[in-house]
Amino acid sequence: MSRIDESKDFIPVRIAVLTVSDTRQLSEDRSGDTLVGRLEAAGHVLADRTIVQDERALISEQLRIWVANPEIDVIISTGGTGLTGRDVTVEAHRDVYEKEIEAFGTVFTIVSMKKIGTSAVQSRATGGVAGGTYLFALPGSPGACKDAWDEILQLQLDYRHRPCNFVEIFPRLDEHKRRK
Repeated sequence: MSRIDESKDFIPVRIAVLTVSDTRQLSEDRSGDTLVGRLEAAGHVLADRTIVQDERALISEQLRIWVANPEIDVIISTGGTGLTGRDVTVEAHRDVYEKEIEAFGTVFTIVSMKKIGTSAVQSRATGGVAGGTYLFALPGSPGACKDAWDEILQLQLDYRHRPCNFVEIFPRLDEHKRRK
């Protein structure tokens, strides 16, 4: 099973938080607040935070801006992962991904099943990589953000997590661009 190797130093990760909503402002963004509180409590750095409307082009544009920023290692979005016509965050993420982390959605579903039962089938949480940056799209509820952080991301974004973690392979995410 997984464990934290206390003999290794913790490496803070720079994380941007994107809330996708047609109606929320930062002052009422409980899901974004949940993510910021948890990532900072874990010792990571909030690199940026914003809200964009549920428009595929706006979401993918913001993701691309952050992927191009060398001061951002990870992007976590919340909102717009459902099944309604306005839920386009997953499509926007996939417009940006170079590689999808298929198992992220699967693991998120397993975690969600323990909390909300079969309603977990309505979530389309996803993860991927682009430009050496990790991207994760989470549902828009504070509970879903809490579950994704506490059960998956907190561990995978901790360099000390064993047997493996996302942080240890940061240097290799864009190695294909260095090949001749």
